[in-house]
Amino acid sequence: MAKAKTPGGRRTVGNQTAAAAQGAATVAVDAPSPKKKTSPAQFFSQVRAEARKIVWPSRKETWITSVMVFIMVLIASIFFWIVDTGLGFASRFILGLGQ
Repeated sequence: MAKAKTPGGRRTVGNQTAAAAQGAATVAVDAPSPKKKTSPAQFFSQVRAEARKIVWPSRKETWITSVMVFIMVLIASIFFWIVDTGLGFASRFILGLGQ
């Protein structure tokens, strides 16, 4: 079991650091390879392949979603009409107190 970290930031095992105990293996990082250029024909074939994966909604799903959006817009418009009317009444009442 490794001991707590030392002030240097390395864990010690006995009298050795954890890196020395494991053989101090290093990891080489390769430089990123330059990106290949895609030809226009290959690009359009990739676009067509991705377009085939699209799942379009049915006519029924589109109709139901449209009706739900209309209902939500109606509810929101009624809510904001009520809030606007209430704030207008309140502001007229407050401004009318000074007369």
